Amino acid sequence: MDKMNQKPNFKTMTSQELKSYVLSHREDDEAFYAYVDKVNERKDRVVYPPLNSLEELEKYPEVIEQMRQDSRHNFQQNELT
Repeated sequence: MDKMNQKPNFKTMTSQELKSYVLSHREDDEAFYAYVDKVNERKDRVVYPPLNSLEELEKYPEVIEQMRQDSRHNFQQNELT
């Protein structure tokens, strides 16, 4: 296989590197699943039960706040690039 077609080693990439790769290679299922696996390995990962409706999201204000912070952060990151 020539170097132009070789994929990076997903196991050695940081979460941020892998996320960037996945976002720029959206058709690469292997990269996506490697990213999901990496996220699932995080010690600080918080798991919430599945919601039955959007109204149930109100029971988790910390999730809403985290989503707002992530959205602001992503917006700021996109402004810099």
